Amino acid sequence: MFSHVTIGSQDPDKAAIFYDAVLATLGIEPFYKRQGRASYGTLTGPKVFIGTPFDGEPHHAGNGWHAAFLAPNRAAVDAFHARALEMGGTSEGAPGLRPHYHPNYYGAYIRDPEGNKLQAVCHSKKG
Repeated sequence: MFSHVTIGSQDPDKAAIFYDAVLATLGIEPFYKRQGRASYGTLTGPKVFIGTPFDGEPHHAGNGWHAAFLAPNRAAVDAFHARALEMGGTSEGAPGLRPHYHPNYYGAYIRDPEGNKLQAVCHSKKG
């Protein structure tokens, strides 16, 4: 459904250290980096960009916005959450089933060090 998501940062090079570690738990690797910008995913497929806002204004986390990354299994959701906390993120919801979405919805929510809300989710029955 999406081509890409861009996540704002005041210091994209520092943010890339966080995202390198956290997204790796989901098998998502950087495919392009330069000063002030990092790109994860694949060149022609879904991707995430980390960078400063294009309008030159300071970054601020959007209220009510978050990006959810598909996890291959529940263990990856757990690893995503744990690694995010190790890297300076904060928990917005520990890993677990959320059956109010559907019976197999297993997710975790975090905020990166700049306040952007992220999630990892596994929809499969087996973890």
